[in-house]
Amino acid sequence: MTNAYNGFEIVTEFHGHVCPGLALGYRVSLAALREFEGRATDEELVAVVENNSCAVDAVQVMTGCTFGKGNLVFKDFGKQVYTFFRRPSSGGLRISVRWISPPETGKEKEMWERYMSGDQSEEVLKVVHDRKARKIASIMDAGNSELFDIKKVDGQLPGRASIYPSVVCSGCGEKVMEPRARIKDGRIVCIPCMEDNV
Repeated sequence: MTNAYNGFEIVTEFHGHVCPGLALGYRVSLAALREFEGRATDEELVAVVENNSCAVDAVQVMTGCTFGKGNLVFKDFGKQVYTFFRRPSSGGLRISVRWISPPETGKEKEMWERYMSGDQSEEVLKVVHDRKARKIASIMDAGNSELFDIKKVDGQLPGRASIYPSVVCSGCGEKVMEPRARIKDGRIVCIPCMEDNV
């Protein structure tokens, strides 16, 4: 894909390392930005992400959708699916990752197992990093149709971010967002204090 690497350095700097998940999030973001013509400056572009993988960091950097602004909505479904909306329309773009990683050799599987067990030897790291680089190149050089199922959807547009007052937890003394506070034995407590039987 022409110019697929433009801007990837900024995403990598934010995330801290380069990896296949980050590359997928970068490519998802490029597809969304093509459809919606530009990143969010405020809350007008909304991303609904169905996982908390490395890809989401790329979505934040590229699209301007962030948890802090309330236009990045996390649904813990463990799926490589990303849906984007541009307010005020309820029409969205759903991007589902269908990319299949190139097959691994027996040696690559063995080295990955050693790496996951804590082996950081030069031999292991070389194989792991080479394999990672091939996966990233495969993602970055593929066309959208090889990577994704993309479809237009008409869905429930998430509401704008709300700002709530804080209250003080009577258990730990820390501030908590009012709607997340609980009442226990007639006292206002935060969720951790509610669960810790304070």
